[in-house]
Amino acid sequence: MKKVNVGILGATGAVGEEMLRVLAEKNFPVNNLKLLASAKSAGKKVSWQGQEYIVEEVTEDSFENMDILLVAVGRAISKHYSPIAASKGAVVIDNSSAFRMDDNVPLVVPEVNPDDVVDHQGIIANPNCSTIIALTAVNELNKFSKIKRMIVSTYQAVSGAGVNGLMELQNQINSISQGKEVEINTFRYQIAYNLIPHIGPFFENGYSEEEMKMQNEGKKILHNPDLKVNCTCVRVPVLRSHSESITIETEDEITPDQARELLKNAKGVKLTDDLSNDIYPMPLDTSDQDLIFVGRIRKDFSANNSLALCCCGDQIRKGAATNAVQIAELLVERNLV
Repeated sequence: MKKVNVGILGATGAVGEEMLRVLAEKNFPVNNLKLLASAKSAGKKVSWQGQEYIVEEVTEDSFENMDILLVAVGRAISKHYSPIAASKGAVVIDNSSAFRMDDNVPLVVPEVNPDDVVDHQGIIANPNCSTIIALTAVNELNKFSKIKRMIVSTYQAVSGAGVNGLMELQNQINSISQGKEVEINTFRYQIAYNLIPHIGPFFENGYSEEEMKMQNEGKKILHNPDLKVNCTCVRVPVLRSHSESITIETEDEITPDQARELLKNAKGVKLTDDLSNDIYPMPLDTSDQDLIFVGRIRKDFSANNSLALCCCGDQIRKGAATNAVQIAELLVERNLV
């Protein structure tokens, strides 16, 4: 695998730091590495693979001689800098929502639609974390029999809201244990010992932005414009890894046993479905690794050709950083950079 020049925009954030770890774990063929961030983080020193790097302030001139740019910043910043990087020859892999629904930008989960990377015009979008987890879990089932409808409930860890989400949960638990008043800053309500069915702004249709991502992104990634999705997203007092309850309705019946056989060797999946031994997907088991655990597979008795399951995955790794690095691997393997 040839070596390439790699940049990370947002290198000091949670996802950017995870990208560095994943690049090292995968022994990604990095020739030169450039770490970029805001002026606030510029000058920080980062050790990677035995070498020390200085984080640079991102400017419009930061992308010369760059083959791949991994973007781990918010929508507005990506919207500004990603096209500039692409115009200078870099292939941008963007973790924000800025370009996901752009018809000219592939939206890729490598286990599901790897061939879509070929159609890039300089930018490839990383899907939303919950979408990545769900579609990795059901991909082999969809290949066996096309999914017509999905009902999804997500139970999303506080780290999905960044470092502030983690700190808020931990601080609130400490305050409650000490009999102190709880401070609320990151979430709309107290998250400790609570569930909040609200992630992202609400639309007039009553769904949140996070809930609509599953529907819109799922249609694009699966190349299925007729896919129907109903999604409810809930923030839960868990530190890391998102869990999902999924019901799928398929064109033809898939029995639970057939589903287990399909998932046993599915890419990116670990089958954890042994009720006799109380084995099923849980956040603690899936944190700090890249597989999507799938279990609790059972027939949905309320509809024909319908199957229910649970899945769980680390939203910082497979739901963000690892998925982006996997896309980069596809680019190198297929000589697209």
